[in-house]
Amino acid sequence: MLALIAPVTSDISVGNELLRVLLNLGGIVALIFVAGWLSRRAQGRARVGGRRIRCVESFAVGARERVLLLDADGKRLLIGMGPGGMRTLHVYDGAVYDSTTPGIGEAAPAPFHFSDVLAVWKRKP
Repeated sequence: MLALIAPVTSDISVGNELLRVLLNLGGIVALIFVAGWLSRRAQGRARVGGRRIRCVESFAVGARERVLLLDADGKRLLIGMGPGGMRTLHVYDGAVYDSTTPGIGEAAPAPFHFSDVLAVWKRKP
């Protein structure tokens, strides 16, 4: 019986197998990077007509609270953000303020600052 069971010798080279495994692993990692690059590229495309909402300015009020000034379709929204969620503080209707183009013969208006708005709100009971 012992003569029938012969040791199996294989012609597998450890170096070739290691190289094959490493090349397969490198190919999979490369595919992951390509998929990430394609997803970022697809997200970065702007819709026809461009963006309709943009953040004009952001101001940290506390450790986790912020005040945001957003421009959306010609309106400016003052939004408060905190751990409890978001809340619209004020909506500015009408033309969007642009300090770079004063009218002819007019003085440029003073720039808009969040500190002035917050100071007014602190004075209100």
